Amino acid sequence: MTATTTFPTLAPATTRPQPLRAKRIALATGVTLPYVASGSSAGVPVVLLHGVIDSWQSFSTVLPHLPASIRAFALTQRGHGDADRPAAGYGMGDFAADVAAFVDALGLDRVIVVGHSMGATVAQRFALDFPERTRGLVLIGSFASFARNPGLVEFHRTTIAPLTDPIPLAVVREFQESTLAGPIDPAFLERMIDEGSRPPAHVWRAAFDGMLADEHVARLDRIAAPTLALWGERDNFVPRRDQDALLAIPRAELAIYRGIGHAVHWEAPARVAADIALLAARS
Repeated sequence: MTATTTFPTLAPATTRPQPLRAKRIALATGVTLPYVASGSSAGVPVVLLHGVIDSWQSFSTVLPHLPASIRAFALTQRGHGDADRPAAGYGMGDFAADVAAFVDALGLDRVIVVGHSMGATVAQRFALDFPERTRGLVLIGSFASFARNPGLVEFHRTTIAPLTDPIPLAVVREFQESTLAGPIDPAFLERMIDEGSRPPAHVWRAAFDGMLADEHVARLDRIAAPTLALWGERDNFVPRRDQDALLAIPRAELAIYRGIGHAVHWEAPARVAADIALLAARS
């Protein structure tokens, strides 16, 4: 039974310092990806997936708020940050296959997948393609459909499709700032602008092409894992109707973050960490 609720929030048991030293892992899908890990090795495994043009650092302010009972892995996806940048392979299914290969490479069993924006679509594809490996989902600023979003289609046509290298820093800055409804730590924002400047133009185009080509909204009712959607009511990219569509997932709940924009985890990292912990405790 689906529900829309003001989801209760749990304070993390402790806030522990994170060294956040990135490692690199070669996957069976043919790419080598950076990742960071935190929490107890006996904790509930949680894989965190960033949005388009970001990197594992997108979750660097969330990780310190997670309780030690969670074993968190923040992954940089192909084409992004310091990950390998193949010429092709940027469909949502390709990203999901990387996550499965990552889970296999670390010897994990069933995992909770947390995704923001594009990463949330990858999380949905992971749950559909690898249901036996999916313990739960947390979908942050998640689209139900890209192709049915006129604003995103127009943004792709006018801004993304014409991109060439080098991508102007002003384009990156405008894109990152457009995900926010309020101020965040300026140093963190500058770091994410720097991370966003790393993917070359072909990755921007291919990732957006992959998002627009992915259309699995009719299959959402096949996702069996408990799911929590986190949506900022001032999201400029994802409309509320997408959140209602996500409630087709049988065990889904929706948490609405008042006064927050698209990058919910940047504006409210402690609350997002607490909601992740709550889902982990329930799954």
